[in-house]
Amino acid sequence: MKITFYFTHDYDKTYFDANNQTHQIQYVPVALTEETARLAQGSAAICAFVNDKLDETVIRILSEIGVRLIAMRSAGYNNVDLQAAKRYGLTVVRVPAYSPHAVAEHTLALILTLNRKTHKAYNRVRDGNFSLDRLLGFDLYGKSVGVVGTGRIGSVFCRIMLGLGCHVLAYDIQPNPDLADTKVQYTTLPDLFQNADILSLHCPLNESTHYLINPHNLSLMKKGAMLINTSRGGLIDTKAVIKALKTGHLGSLGLDVYEQEDKLFFRDFSDTAIKDEMILRLMSFPNVLITAHQAFFTHEAMTEIAKTTLQNISDFEKGLPLKNAIL
Repeated sequence: MKITFYFTHDYDKTYFDANNQTHQIQYVPVALTEETARLAQGSAAICAFVNDKLDETVIRILSEIGVRLIAMRSAGYNNVDLQAAKRYGLTVVRVPAYSPHAVAEHTLALILTLNRKTHKAYNRVRDGNFSLDRLLGFDLYGKSVGVVGTGRIGSVFCRIMLGLGCHVLAYDIQPNPDLADTKVQYTTLPDLFQNADILSLHCPLNESTHYLINPHNLSLMKKGAMLINTSRGGLIDTKAVIKALKTGHLGSLGLDVYEQEDKLFFRDFSDTAIKDEMILRLMSFPNVLITAHQAFFTHEAMTEIAKTTLQNISDFEKGLPLKNAIL
């Protein structure tokens, strides 16, 4: 089957070429939009990532040129208009689990870096500055960690924090039975916000979770608490978080995702002026750490993403049951 891969980078080609044996892949470096959709002419499937645009117009164009399958090489699919895909008869598949450990471990990396300020210490020492001024952190041991969403990634993160001696509070509309034998304590969202020293988001983005971190919920959080988001940018009202940082109510912020990341992440702006005022404001805070959606980016995760995506496509081509179908 011929597949057009959108928004591809060298690392995508490396892993997909290494695991592909039967399909004809056309790699396109640009994102999928209304203007680029027709680049998939002649392909029966397209492969998209979290920042590609799959609204009704794009899906209609894909249908018109003969595309029958949308293969997401990600777990998230909030950027896909599923109702439009259904109307135009396109099947949508995804990679539901590639490496929950990769994202959970990156979450811990953000926490440790923000807390112990290792990024600042590294730069100081390279400049010959061995002072410890303004590098004070706190013991994670004994702290309360709030986890919103305890699916595959959230549950792994819970176990990591339990291993560090933290008290783990969790919220999920469906508590994970895999955590029943642990000391994870499920509670209500208000209780979690009020008691967490560190709050980490691991829930999907949908209508009920959009701007979960808003002015009201931020006001419930402990003064000086740390907020971490390695899930989806739209979970956080960025303007509200900036205000909470300015007032000092929010102690620190670690982000691997951002609500306007589709215009920034996975691109190099080192020689270009960044026009996004909100991310520039976030970057100006000394207690904010931002990584560019790299939590998933490990060898193990990339291998699993490639294998599962290609298997999804092969199963569709052969008319086999699609265990990873969204639609």
